[in-house]
Amino acid sequence: MVLVSSLRGFSVGELEVGFYSNSCPDAEEIVRGVVTEAVNSDSTIPAALLRLHYHDCIVRGCDGSILIRDPDDATLEKKSSNHAGVRGFDVIDRAKARLEAECQGVVSCADIVALAARDAVYLSRGPYYDVPTGRRDGRVSNVSDASHMPDIRESVAVLRAKFAKKGLSEKDLVLLSAAHTIGTTACFFLEDRLYNFFKGGGSDPSINPQFLPELMLRCPAGGDINVRLPLDPGSEAVFDMHILRNIRSGLAVIESDAKLYADAATRAIIDSYLGSPSPAPSFDRDFAESMVRMGMVDVHTGSHGEVRRVCSRFN
Repeated sequence: MVLVSSLRGFSVGELEVGFYSNSCPDAEEIVRGVVTEAVNSDSTIPAALLRLHYHDCIVRGCDGSILIRDPDDATLEKKSSNHAGVRGFDVIDRAKARLEAECQGVVSCADIVALAARDAVYLSRGPYYDVPTGRRDGRVSNVSDASHMPDIRESVAVLRAKFAKKGLSEKDLVLLSAAHTIGTTACFFLEDRLYNFFKGGGSDPSINPQFLPELMLRCPAGGDINVRLPLDPGSEAVFDMHILRNIRSGLAVIESDAKLYADAATRAIIDSYLGSPSPAPSFDRDFAESMVRMGMVDVHTGSHGEVRRVCSRFN
């Protein structure tokens, strides 16, 4: 476990590390306690919380819009097929309930999501980093807003352009993709890559030939598309840069990860962390910085937005 930053009082725009130090001094400790309890009872929670933060930020910005839920309202952002399988809402709700009991109407749901993602990384033996807080919750949640999210089948050029629209670089694209070092995916997302990569059928030639039979065994043609397999074989429970080695070796599970090594610019970034050229930059530090940058995308601060009393509905 590595402490990569200690920036108490450091400001980024209108966000600030330690924003709640006076108004709710135990806020971060309360969130960490809830996340720790959740991880102790379900080892898949860290990846879920990390993914939840990404899915929140990459649509309308880090405003908690994905948290709005109503089973009878098909217009809400969460109903988008691009958010299929996103979990961790119950952890955020529990943290919010405890925070409301301690400091009513103070800590936003958007901040809880960002803090929970940081704690999820740390509890997976990844870096601990300071999270600038002070976000406010958005008042819009629309399913159509999630229709243009980055997709695992898209080219690096398209992914790069989508990240750029959010103020994120191709280095951020590599680092945030490396969050796949923890967690799993479903066979549903591998069907085309394994069996219909070309118009007439066939597999993605970038898959290591020794790895392909294993993937096909786990996800046979016509099999159960809900079967899950690790995104980072060999290190799926530990947050580290093992996934970059897998990508370089043709052992990437999903298509977008594999494509990062086919593009010259993103390949160079991956190689830099693997010691080519030497010395390698700090993966932990750079990942933390990318998470902080992502957490600043299109945030509401000051008098904009609201602080929800319950994360699943607007005030």
